[in-house]
Amino acid sequence: MTARATLPYGSWPSPISAADVARARLRLGFPTVHDSDVWWQETRPEEGGRTTVIHLRDGHRTELLPPPWDARTRVHEYGGRSYLPVPVAGGYALVFSHYEDQRLHRLDPGGAKPRPLTPEPAVPGGLRYADYVLSPDGAEVWCVCEGHTPDGIRRAIVAVPLDGSAAQDASAIRELVSGADFYACPAPSPGGGHLAWVQWNHPRMPWEGTELRVATLEDGRAVTPYTVKGGLTESALAPIWRDEESLYVISDWPGWWNIYQVGLHGESATALYPAEEEFAAPLWTLGGMPYALLEDGRLAVLHGEGDMRLGIYDPETLELTDVDVPYEHWQPALSAHGTTVVGIAGGPTTPPTVVRIDTATGRSDALRSELTDLPDAAYLPRPRAEQLEGPFGRPVHALVYPPASPDTEGPADELPPFVVFVHGGPTSRSSSVLSLERAYFTSRGIGVVEVNYGGSSGYGRAYRERLRRQWGVVDVEDAVAAAKALAEGGIADPARIAIRGGSAGGWTTLAAVTQSDVFKAGTSYFGISDLKTFADATHDFESRYLFSLVGPLPGFERAYEERSPLNRADETSCPVLLLQGLDDPIVPPDQSERFAQALAAKKVPHAYLTFEGESHGFRRAETVIACLEAELAFYGQTLGFTPRDVKPITLF
Repeated sequence: MTARATLPYGSWPSPISAADVARARLRLGFPTVHDSDVWWQETRPEEGGRTTVIHLRDGHRTELLPPPWDARTRVHEYGGRSYLPVPVAGGYALVFSHYEDQRLHRLDPGGAKPRPLTPEPAVPGGLRYADYVLSPDGAEVWCVCEGHTPDGIRRAIVAVPLDGSAAQDASAIRELVSGADFYACPAPSPGGGHLAWVQWNHPRMPWEGTELRVATLEDGRAVTPYTVKGGLTESALAPIWRDEESLYVISDWPGWWNIYQVGLHGESATALYPAEEEFAAPLWTLGGMPYALLEDGRLAVLHGEGDMRLGIYDPETLELTDVDVPYEHWQPALSAHGTTVVGIAGGPTTPPTVVRIDTATGRSDALRSELTDLPDAAYLPRPRAEQLEGPFGRPVHALVYPPASPDTEGPADELPPFVVFVHGGPTSRSSSVLSLERAYFTSRGIGVVEVNYGGSSGYGRAYRERLRRQWGVVDVEDAVAAAKALAEGGIADPARIAIRGGSAGGWTTLAAVTQSDVFKAGTSYFGISDLKTFADATHDFESRYLFSLVGPLPGFERAYEERSPLNRADETSCPVLLLQGLDDPIVPPDQSERFAQALAAKKVPHAYLTFEGESHGFRRAETVIACLEAELAFYGQTLGFTPRDVKPITLF
C-alpha cells in the first residue's frame, strides 16, 4: 500500500475537474412508465442546458427531440414535467412544451417534426402549459395554463385538443377550472365522472395552504366544484383516485405530510400510515407525484425524515414495507403501471439514476445515470448526519463532509478549511445524494457542511415554519451555529470557514457575512441583496413569498430594510464573490449589481462575474466551469492556500 502524501489542505491534487462537474450537471427528471415503455427528461449542459425527452423500449434508448427542440415549461418559472406520452395507433405520441415559444407541440411515432397544438401567443412565451394529463376520452390534454398579459397573470386548468385544431383557433381550447391564483395536479376520476385538482391563492405558497377540490364533469365541463381537503393552514397535495368514490391525498394538517383516503365529498378522511415522517416534498415544480398506485391497489410511496426512501404500502394489511434497493434518497416523482415503478434515486456514492423496479419480483434496473464515469469512490465524501444545537437549544440538521482523498492527507498540525453550503428555496433541503460539485472541494482538502437550517423541508411543518417572519435571522443563526460547531469540535479551522449559496442560499450568505464575523469568505450565486426591490420585481409565483418569510407589505418595511444585506454592506466582514446570470427572471441581476457597487464604495474586496444567456440556476457547461474555478481560486486567496490548476481571481 502506497503511503499517502502530506500536503496543505486545499492544495491536494484531484481527478475531479470543473469540466467533470459541468458534465455531471446532466439532469434527469420526471420519469414515466406505460407497460414496458419508459420516458424521462434529460437536461444537457453541453447543449446550453437544452432539455430533451428520452424513450426506452426493449432496452433501446431513443432521443425523441433533437436540437433545437427544448422541452421546458416556464409555468411558475420553475417549470416541472414538460412532456406527456399519449397512446396512439403505432405507439405513443409525445406532447411537450417547447421552451422558445412555450407552445404545446405533438410528435407522432415516426414523425419528422413536431406540430403545434396551441396558438401562438401575442407575446412570446405569453401562454405556458404544465402538469399534463390525458382526458378520459383520450382526445385532449388537460393541463395548467398560465397566461401573461399586460393586465397581469391568469391561470386556469384547460383542455387542449390533440388534433391540433387549437393551433390556429384559440377558441378550441376549453377552460375547465378558473378563479384561483394557482393550480396543480389535475386528475380525472377513473370513470371520467369527476375532476380533482389542487389550488391556492396569494399570499400563500403551496406548502402553507392549499385546497383539494373536486368537480363533476358534465359534457366535458367541470361544474359545482367543492373542497374536500385542505385550507388556509393545511397543505394538501397530489390527489390520486382510488376509485370513482374516493381519493388518496397527502396532507400536513397534523404537522407532517402523510397520506389520507378521503371520500368524494370530504367525508371520512383517514390517515393510511400516520407517522412523523414526510411522504411529500414542497411543490416547487409541477408534474411530479411522490407516490403511485399499483394495479393490485397497493401504493408505491416515498417517506422519511430528511432523505426519502421507497416503500410499498398495502391498504388491506396497513403495512408499509421498504423496498430493498441500493438507493438512499428518491426524488419526489414516481410513476407506476401494472407492477412496475420508475423513479430517480441515488446515494452518497451513487449519482441520481432513473431506476425501474418490478414490485412483483423485487428486481431493480438502473436505466440511466446523471454520471456514468465516476471517480474512484475514495474521492467521494461520505456524509455524517449531525443534529447540531442552534440558539436557544434549537436543533439544526446538517450533513458534514470531511476532506476525502485516497492518496493525500493534511498536515497533522493543520485543520482543514470548510465551506458552509446553504441550499436555496429556502423551503427546500440538501440531500445525501452524490454531488460532484461537493466532491470538487472535498477531494482538494476543503471540507463541506450542508446546513438544513430551520425552514428546510423534510422535518415536518413546525421545522419549516421556524423561518416564518424570521428569514435572514434563523437561517443565518443556524449557518453560524454549524460553522461554530465545526470549529469548537476541532473539525474545521475557525480562521478558514467560508459560506456559499445560490438564490435564497445566496441571500443567507450575504446576510451572514454582513451580520457576523464567523466567515472569512462568502460566495453568492444569484443571491438576493435587497428585499424591497426583490418583492417589487420578482415573478408572480414568489411575489408574496416574503409576506410569510419577513412580513406583509405595507407594514413590515422596517424589517425589509434592516435585514437587507445591501443596507449593511459597510458591515461586510470578509471578501465576497458574486456570480449572476443576466437573464434571471427570479432574482434580477440588479440584486448582485447593486451589492457589488456597495462593496466597491466601501472598499470591501470582491469580484462580480456575470453570464449572458444564463437564467436562474446555471445550465451551460462553460458557465459552470468558469464559476467553480473562480470560486476555488477565491477560497485559495481568502483562506490561505494555493489550489492547483486554476488561475488567480482579481479582487477589487
